[in-house]
Amino acid sequence: MPSGMRSHSLSIYSLISHVVRSYMVCSDSLRSCSCVLVAVSLWLCASPWVMPAQAQGPSYEMGRAPTDEEMRRLGSSISPDGEGLPAGSGTSAKGVELYARRCAGCHGAKLEGTKNAPSLAGGKGSIGTAQPDRTIGSFWPFAPPIWDYVKRAMPPGAGGSLTDDEAYSLTAFILHRNDLIPENEVIDAKSLSKVKMPNRDGFFPAKLDDINKQRCRVGTCK
Repeated sequence: MPSGMRSHSLSIYSLISHVVRSYMVCSDSLRSCSCVLVAVSLWLCASPWVMPAQAQGPSYEMGRAPTDEEMRRLGSSISPDGEGLPAGSGTSAKGVELYARRCAGCHGAKLEGTKNAPSLAGGKGSIGTAQPDRTIGSFWPFAPPIWDYVKRAMPPGAGGSLTDDEAYSLTAFILHRNDLIPENEVIDAKSLSKVKMPNRDGFFPAKLDDINKQRCRVGTCK
């Protein structure tokens, strides 16, 4: 047994022994669930299963520190209004070839969807009907999260592999195919935040404080 694990086991044993001795000297009236809970809580605090920091220590030779790039991918936070979007840009024209190469195999050549992935376009005017077609163009309330999702999760199994510019180009391509922007419009952090999605008013505001200000009812904001 490694020395670090042995010393940790001894410290757990010592703590449990102390708790048991303390419990045995409790008066009968105090030997209640509270005493048991204290003992269990102290044992859990000392348990190696709830000490991930030590589990990553050199004594166990498990895991590794994340790289700066891995932390960057996990640490980004894009708000619905576009705050947090990085520098870079793209156009629908640049996204055409990229979509055909990286996305069409799952989502279809015309964004129509397949058995493996949903459609990305269409459904205009269907939200609120008996047969809603929930696509990015018909259902999503904000445009910046499109970039965020493409960048984080696409393609499946290779999320984060696209550059920021590529994610902007694919976002522009999807928006254009939903008739939301012109084909030659440059999409970047500033312009993407200005795109108003058709179903924007079908959701509550991003900030709950705005509900009273905008006199929101379920599904409608005025």
